[in-house]
Amino acid sequence: MAEYIAPMSQNPPNLRPDLAPRARLTDTPRAGQPTIGMVSLGCPKALVDSERILTRLRAEGYGISPDYTGADAVIVNTCGFLDSAKAESLEAIGEALAENGRVIVTGCLGAEPEYITGVHPRVLAVTGPHQYEQVLDAVHLAVPPSPDPFIDLLPASGVRLTPRHYSYLKISEGCNHKCKFCIIPDMRGKLQSRPAHAVIREAEKLVESGVKELLVISQDTSAYGVDIRHAEERGHRAHITDLARDLGSLGAWVRLHYVYPYPHVRDLIPLMAEGLVLPYLDIPFQHAHPEVLRRMARPAAAAKTLDEIAAWRRDCPEIALRSTFIVGYPGEAEAEFQTLLDWLDEAQLDRVGCFQYENVAGARSNALADHVAPEVKQERWDRFMEKAQAISEAKLAAKVGQRMEVIVDEIDADGIATCRTKADAPEIDGNLFIDEGTEGIAVGDIVSVVVDEAGEYDLWGRLGDG
Repeated sequence: MAEYIAPMSQNPPNLRPDLAPRARLTDTPRAGQPTIGMVSLGCPKALVDSERILTRLRAEGYGISPDYTGADAVIVNTCGFLDSAKAESLEAIGEALAENGRVIVTGCLGAEPEYITGVHPRVLAVTGPHQYEQVLDAVHLAVPPSPDPFIDLLPASGVRLTPRHYSYLKISEGCNHKCKFCIIPDMRGKLQSRPAHAVIREAEKLVESGVKELLVISQDTSAYGVDIRHAEERGHRAHITDLARDLGSLGAWVRLHYVYPYPHVRDLIPLMAEGLVLPYLDIPFQHAHPEVLRRMARPAAAAKTLDEIAAWRRDCPEIALRSTFIVGYPGEAEAEFQTLLDWLDEAQLDRVGCFQYENVAGARSNALADHVAPEVKQERWDRFMEKAQAISEAKLAAKVGQRMEVIVDEIDADGIATCRTKADAPEIDGNLFIDEGTEGIAVGDIVSVVVDEAGEYDLWGRLGDG
């Protein structure tokens, strides 16, 4: 199968919230085994959905095909976050149809079945996001299962589409917000938090199977447990602070993604200072001007974020802050955009990404007045990224000479190790490269390095004593 590779390998990284690391299929089907291929697009939450689907299919005796021609049918897990993402999804469906001919569609774009079938009427079935049972039913109809009870045993850790040393941990589904530019709540529903004990049990199994890093994901991590009134069950409370503390006790790196800047985020910072949770916050600020945030209908729009950032850094000086922003939102005046640039100067965020506003079918922002011209959006994006790059370059230069822990993601044939610091999430932030002396380390190891060199987004270092 033509593996879907998210366009994230570039520097600067896009940090788009609708993209996940590329799926890695490594299973080898046995002779005569019914096989299913998978193309997984979309965000990390969708990648987790793909893993769950394949785990269920694997337990029923299906093999996972690494290519189109070797598969009896192909599942395409789609994204519908932006119109550009929808186009990518339609292209992936078309490619799967051309190469295989038997395609089942699921994911966020599946919430609009007519949109898909209007372009690709030959698809076998269309299901919506996180509709696991419907996907399985569609697979059963297209490719009946033929399990071998002596061979087809479910792996303890399930089917994984990421390297074995890190794993995404989805703590909730859906979102209670109504940001005007976003249609995720319409596609994926209201907030549905998982019970805390179920999350911890899954995390324990992952760590037992060798996972060294847990990446906590949701649509709004700060809101975890609100819908179930922060219920406590089996000794675990459904609140992000309690959950982070419990996860931190497992001994793996714990990285928090998509944390809205509510006041209770302050309670996470001491956990980072203690080393229970990585000193890393992925916060979708989206903009800095209060009027733009009001037009976006963003939660916590009135928060004094610069004051909060200063307090976080006071309590945990090592904290790394990552965020995404939107430029060219309807009505964005030059003065409002300049406020965002000035805010960046003060905030000094470590990892910053940006995308230009797009009208998405069904989003309320389409009806707003004073849409920004494409050439203006591009010009502002260029200025934004120039500012972000300069900040990144200066912050990385300050790390030269420092000793830090990194996790090894890859070692190539020349012995060059691609690693990540605690300030970098997989495939969407920067890397630290070790060019020599890597004979004694392996993928998944956490090792101590001394930083020798810094670039615009990446670091280079040498192995140091622990």
